[in-house]
Amino acid sequence: MDKELFEQLHQSMKEAVAIAKGEMQPSRVFTIESPDVKMVREKTGLSQAMFAAMIGVKVKTLQNWEQHRRNPTGAAAALLTIFDREPETAMKALHGSM
Repeated sequence: MDKELFEQLHQSMKEAVAIAKGEMQPSRVFTIESPDVKMVREKTGLSQAMFAAMIGVKVKTLQNWEQHRRNPTGAAAALLTIFDREPETAMKALHGSM
C-alpha cells in the first residue's frame, strides 16, 4: 500500500475514534427525513402487502411505519423519499413496466 494513502487512512481512523468518543465534531452530517409512509404507499395505489414486497420489507414493518410506531431509517428512508417524489419512476425501476 502506498505510504501516503496509509497515512490518510490512519488519520481518518483517528478522527473516527475521536468523533465516536465525542471529542470531535464530524465535518458533515447527513440526515434523511422520512416522508409519511402511508401517503407514499397510497400514491402508488398498491396494497400494504404489494408495496411491502416491492420495497423488500415485511408487511408488519410497513404497518409499524404507517402507524408511526417505528420510523424507517437509512436506505429504507431514502427509498421512501424516492417513492414520494417520483412514484412512477420508482415503481418502474423496481418492478419493470407498470
